[in-house]
Amino acid sequence: MKIDSGTTAWMLTATALVLLMTPGLAFFYGGMTRAKSVLNMMMMSFVAIITVSITWVLYGHSLTFSDNPMSWLNNFVGGFEHFGLQSLVDTATKDDGTGMPSLIFSAFQLTFAIITVALISGAIADRAKFGAWVLFTVVWATLVYFPVAHWVWGTGWLNTLGIEDFAGGTVVHINAGAAALALALVLGKRQGWRKEPMRPHNLTLVLLGAGLLWFGWFGFNAGSELAVDGTAALAFMNTQIATAAAAGAWLLVEKMRDGHATTLGVASGAVAGLVAITPACGFVDPWAAIVIGLLAGVACAYAVGLKYKFDYDDSLDVVGVHMVGGLVGAVALGFLARYPFLEQQNEGLFYGGGFTQLGLQVLGPVAVGVYSFVVTWVIAKIIDKVMGFRIPAEEEVTGVDITTHAETGYDLGTVHASGVTSANGSVAPAAKKVDA
Repeated sequence: MKIDSGTTAWMLTATALVLLMTPGLAFFYGGMTRAKSVLNMMMMSFVAIITVSITWVLYGHSLTFSDNPMSWLNNFVGGFEHFGLQSLVDTATKDDGTGMPSLIFSAFQLTFAIITVALISGAIADRAKFGAWVLFTVVWATLVYFPVAHWVWGTGWLNTLGIEDFAGGTVVHINAGAAALALALVLGKRQGWRKEPMRPHNLTLVLLGAGLLWFGWFGFNAGSELAVDGTAALAFMNTQIATAAAAGAWLLVEKMRDGHATTLGVASGAVAGLVAITPACGFVDPWAAIVIGLLAGVACAYAVGLKYKFDYDDSLDVVGVHMVGGLVGAVALGFLARYPFLEQQNEGLFYGGGFTQLGLQVLGPVAVGVYSFVVTWVIAKIIDKVMGFRIPAEEEVTGVDITTHAETGYDLGTVHASGVTSANGSVAPAAKKVDA
C-alpha cells in the first residue's frame, strides 16, 4: 500500500509528543521529591528511555504484536516474528489500511512502553539502588508490559473477549500503578516517613512537568487512533476537557477539605484527569468526558491518602493517581461508551449495551492489576535477594544524588562576586562565602 503522507506526518508528531512525556514526567517527579534526590529521580525516567528502547527493538515489539505459533500460548504472549524489527524495515506500510510505515507504528508503541516503566519509579523515590532499577526496567518490561500489551492491543485473550482501552488506561496506568504498589511494599518505607516532612522541594518543576505531560498527552490519546479522522478529533477534545474538569475537581476538594487550593493539587488533578480519560477518549461524548474528569479528580484526591491508612510508602502517589485514575476511566467506559464514529458490538450500559461491556471493563483492570502486582513482587524480591534493591540507610539520609551519582541538583554552597560597581562608580567588596 502507498504511504499516506498526512497520516505519517501526524504519527511522527504524535510519537515525538509521547516521547516528550517521559522527560516531562522526570520534571514532575523530580520537583515532588526532596532536593537531595531530584537528580536520581529524573535519572530513573531517563534510563527507562535507554533500556526500554533497546529491549523493544530486540524483542518487545515482537512479543507484543506478533502471533505466537502456539495458538494456546498466543493468548498470553506473542512470538518472535519481528525480532530485531528487520521485518518491519522490509515492509513499507502496515497492512491495516492506515498507510503509515510499519516502523512509525512501532516507534509510537515504543514510547508507551517507555513511560509505563518510568511511571513506576515515583513509588520508590529516595531509596532505590540505581543499578537495581536499571535491571528492573528490563525484566519488568519483558515479563509484564509486553505480555499485558499483547493481551489488550495484540491478539491476546482480553482483546479477543472485547475489552476496550483506547490509549492505555489498563495497559499503561493500572499496570504501572499495581507494579508501583508491589515495589513500594518490597522496598519498604523511607527513613523518617510520617515523622519528618517530605514535601516537594520545587513546585515550579512540578508545574512544568505537568504542563509537558498535558501537552504530550494529545499525542498519547489522539495519536492512538492511528489516523487523522473524527475519532482522533474526539479523543483530542475529550483529553482537554476531562483534564480541565479533573484539575478543577481536585482543587475544589482541597479547598473544602483543607482550606487551600494548591499548585501541587492542580498539577496532580490534571494528571488524574489525563489518566482517567485515556482508556475512554475515543469512545465517549464530550459531556461524558467532563463526568469522567470530575469523578477522577475527586476519587484521586482522596485516594492519595490511602497510603497513610494502609501504611505503605508510595512516595509520589503513583497508586492513588495512576491505578485509581485508570480504574475510574476503564470502568466508566462500561457505562458511557457510545462509539460515535465507530461501529462496535457492545456500547455502554447507559446506551443500551447491557452489562457485557461493563463486565469486561471491570475484568480487564482486575486481571492486569493482579498479574502486574504479583509478577512485580516476585521480580523485586529476586533482585533484592541477588543484589539488593534498597540503598543503605546512611546513603538515604545523606541523599542518593551525591552518594550514587556524585552530583547535586543545586550548587548552593558558595556565592561568588568579583565586585559590584555602584551608581557613583565605586566598587563594592566581593561577597563572602555563605554556607547553605
